[in-house]
Amino acid sequence: MSLRNIEISRNGKWLTVPALDFDGKQIVTKGSLVRIASVYDEEWLDTELANPDLCVQELKKAASEGLPADLFTFAQKLPATAPKYNYFTEMESIAAVRLPNFKTWWDSLPQETRKNVRRAQKRGVTIEIKPFGDDIIRGLMELNNDSPMRQGKPNKHYGKSFDQVKKDYSAFLDRSDLIGAYSDSELVGLIKIVYRGEVASILQCYSKPTHYDKRPANALLAKAMELCESKGITYVIYGKFAYGNKRESPLLQFKIRNGFEEVLVPRFYIPLTARGQVFMAAKLHRGLVGLLPQRVILAGGQMRAKWYDLLQSKSRCSSMPERPNRNRQMECSNPPAGSITDRPEPQRAASRAE
Repeated sequence: MSLRNIEISRNGKWLTVPALDFDGKQIVTKGSLVRIASVYDEEWLDTELANPDLCVQELKKAASEGLPADLFTFAQKLPATAPKYNYFTEMESIAAVRLPNFKTWWDSLPQETRKNVRRAQKRGVTIEIKPFGDDIIRGLMELNNDSPMRQGKPNKHYGKSFDQVKKDYSAFLDRSDLIGAYSDSELVGLIKIVYRGEVASILQCYSKPTHYDKRPANALLAKAMELCESKGITYVIYGKFAYGNKRESPLLQFKIRNGFEEVLVPRFYIPLTARGQVFMAAKLHRGLVGLLPQRVILAGGQMRAKWYDLLQSKSRCSSMPERPNRNRQMECSNPPAGSITDRPEPQRAASRAE
């Protein structure tokens, strides 16, 4: 057994945490009341966890050496969809494209999506595969700073420095590609795609809200599919299809319009302590989005977005020079064109960060 401290990225911030080094994978924990252990960056690794029985034994030993855990979870990797183990299993909803070839994917798309890819070309968007270096990092900084909000929440990458952005995007460089969308040499969108054997996973896919009309996200996905076909990839994954009981969102609709479908893969849960057993029995391992009804989840998301929009509007008003009261009221009620409240709602979801 090998315990050591590693740096991990969580919610846009880098943290130093203890980890169990098991078979080349890092097992980390999160949570306070109940500590849940999982494979760090599992969704980007090229192999799944082998010998979970031994991993469970090592985790139990690690509890007394600085890595306490109440519950352990791990998933199978596509294309394996039948459970391999007898542990407690729940099927996880993955958004995936089965990619026999580019033409099959292209022909399956709705007409409007194909039009959006052509529209990007007509409006001057060019797609390039870029090496990771200073130029792309500076472009990523501008991409991050295009809006302080993303998907109805504060943009956790907004205002990051050159070194911070470089660190954020340095993972998996030996088996990934950065695909940029450019308009007049300006980076207006980006996909980072990670190759995992016969599977590829989209790590980042977002575009500048101020260039939404050029449809760079659609053009980027088309290029990604073309590139994956050339590498013999059979599945392309774009995060989850459903997040717990949340099965409606602009991001989900964007995925569907671009050919992604729901694929169910096994996720296993193994209680390590009595507290973990109680936690699982109460189904608390599913989190709030796995317990609350969809209507409550959607209502909460709408309230959150309105709250952040209100805070942003107040921030704009408070930063204005002193002017006659009537002028200030007019400017507060009419945000400038291109702001988060002005752009189309679907783009909030399409502008995605890890």
